[in-house]
Amino acid sequence: MKRRVPCVLLAMVVVAGVSAAITYHVFRGAAYKGAEPVTLYLRPGDNLSDKLQQIGVRTTGLRALSKVFRFRQRSGKYVVFPGEDIITIFRRLRNGHQEPVRLVLPGLRTMPDMAGFLARKLMMDSTQVARAFADTSFVQTYGYTPETLPALFVPNTYEVYWNVSLSDLLHRLQREHDIFWNTGRLALCESIGLTPVEVATLASIVDEETAVDAEKPDVAGMYLNRMAISMPLQADPTVKFAVGDFTLRRIMKKHTEVDSPYNTYIYKGLPPGPIRVASIAGIDAVLHHTKHNYLYMCAKEDFSGTHNFASNFNEHLRNARNYQRALNKRNIR
Repeated sequence: MKRRVPCVLLAMVVVAGVSAAITYHVFRGAAYKGAEPVTLYLRPGDNLSDKLQQIGVRTTGLRALSKVFRFRQRSGKYVVFPGEDIITIFRRLRNGHQEPVRLVLPGLRTMPDMAGFLARKLMMDSTQVARAFADTSFVQTYGYTPETLPALFVPNTYEVYWNVSLSDLLHRLQREHDIFWNTGRLALCESIGLTPVEVATLASIVDEETAVDAEKPDVAGMYLNRMAISMPLQADPTVKFAVGDFTLRRIMKKHTEVDSPYNTYIYKGLPPGPIRVASIAGIDAVLHHTKHNYLYMCAKEDFSGTHNFASNFNEHLRNARNYQRALNKRNIR
């Protein structure tokens, strides 16, 4: 005679099976069912469950995992992939396995602009960063002053973590800066009698003068010619920087009389520091400047963004008159 399985034992097996199924569903079932990866940004004090739910992740079982395993929430940028279960997601967050940020550093005009950019891309506060950039004692630890700090930044693409501290970021950029200024570039600096900061300062003026990379070595050569004979640079971009108005289309006498160390109509030589973060093209244009006898430049009257160059003042006046007529014709003031 076949022995019948007791009802109690059968019930236990069923309950165990159901419990296993529920446990698997909670911990090993897909917590995120989206078709594309989603990004989770965690700041200190954020509610993890709320943040996960906001990006469409089911958080059932998260509290249990947090109680069983010692969990210290780590800020950062994390990626959740389609079909991942809550255990996989929990382990990534618990171990702080972040997704790096691809930081494309632009050539910005001012350090407050840079502070705002970094705050948009990283876990930073723009006000605090701007205050640090203006703090002489802070920037001196990296070998700069608030005026020369833009020379630290080399526009390029860097991989960093979203929650990197400002101090760590600047140390990283300092290392990248030292790699950029290799023995070849340093030798070229020495050959023209400028330091890397001074090259970056002149390059920032060149960048503001023209957006045409092919013309930059000519512009750089012109300014180096002026410096060689102790002639004031008389660079309009430095006046715009001194006035604080980068939208000026026409530099008037009242602008050139503004008393500022950045006004190269009044003060000879280079300004105290770069008037923007210089581009690599601008820096290399200074290092590989064109050797010519030009001392003057004037925007072309066709508004092409390029310039007419002149080796004497009379020739320059003719170019300037043509440009002034073009401005007047377009009613640009």
